[in-house]
Amino acid sequence: MDAVCLYPIRTMTGSWKLCRSKTGTLLIALLVGVCQGRSQNVENSRASVFDVALCQAKLLSTSDPLLLEAKAGLPSCAGMPFAPPPAGRMIIPKRYLSGSSGPINPKEPPATRPYEAFEQRITAGAAQFLATGSHRESASALDQIDAWARAGALLDYSRDESQQAWFQVEWTLCSAAITDSVLVNDSTLDPAKQQEIASWLVAVCRKDLSFERVGDAGNNHLYWRALAAMAVGVTASDSDLYRHAISVYKKAIDEVDANGALPKEMARHEYAIHYQGFALQPLVTIAQFASRQGIDLYSYKNAQGRSLRDAIVFFGRAVDDPVLVKPYTADPQSTHFSPGDIAPLAFWRAKFGTGGLPPSIAKALLNPLATSRIGYTTIMAAQ
Repeated sequence: MDAVCLYPIRTMTGSWKLCRSKTGTLLIALLVGVCQGRSQNVENSRASVFDVALCQAKLLSTSDPLLLEAKAGLPSCAGMPFAPPPAGRMIIPKRYLSGSSGPINPKEPPATRPYEAFEQRITAGAAQFLATGSHRESASALDQIDAWARAGALLDYSRDESQQAWFQVEWTLCSAAITDSVLVNDSTLDPAKQQEIASWLVAVCRKDLSFERVGDAGNNHLYWRALAAMAVGVTASDSDLYRHAISVYKKAIDEVDANGALPKEMARHEYAIHYQGFALQPLVTIAQFASRQGIDLYSYKNAQGRSLRDAIVFFGRAVDDPVLVKPYTADPQSTHFSPGDIAPLAFWRAKFGTGGLPPSIAKALLNPLATSRIGYTTIMAAQ
């Protein structure tokens, strides 16, 4: 039986709300009753990935060479060009020319640049606010997000029409929601804009989740949407979204095999190692968000006794020795990895150190890390 499709509309007051579509055919697999621990609620809507006040205090007084290098390399949101919201229907060509691996579609990168520019600008503003306490930087980031909120960005698309647009929404939503989780801690910012943004983020998130269907692959894309739900759920005090993210996280860890591999990512041919790491980015960040609400997902183990740590260690070992994925795929592995591929592991390092981590990860964590879909993680993890 098809579920009712929910779609966002703007009200007379300018906020966003979801309405029911009588012709909706999309199954909504989330929210009430889906996850374990229904008593789990958002306890602190200002709890970002890390404690913002402690982070600022550390960064303002630090003599740590890594943090000083990270601060020195930060761009300025206020100094970057405004990223206008894309106009018209959101249509993005598929990432790959065929299937889920192989050559990159040359038409895809140009179509995603407006979203990357937005992500890069807002995460820079949040990082500058953390590193320097600049209200000018936080206000610039807020104004940038508010412009997209007022334009109704990330709402005019359909999974069936452009699946890549659906994917892009989850990534850009993560960037905006995580940035907002930092900005809500700046009391000098316009509360009306904050409310406008909060309403927009909830609408974007719920539409994004509404396209999920029974039988979907349930791979890294599910985890990225869950991270978006976690970040939005926290700042909006929406415990249903928050619990949904926890449920997805547990589902992901339940699938970690005896070696630490995520089998659905191992099916990505020459990109198996890459997608193991790509899936870890939202999972690590979800666990860190949950820890700020008093929920320890880091220690959650599946029936085989495997946890997030096992998946991290397998990824690092595979980067060091790609032959480890031979039992999963015969394809020679793409071994080009950027610092952004492991950026959220800065959160792990801040909490647990680098003991027991493979050399590839431990070495990479000695450098400033960032990814526009989450932020400047070395800066964010300073405590």
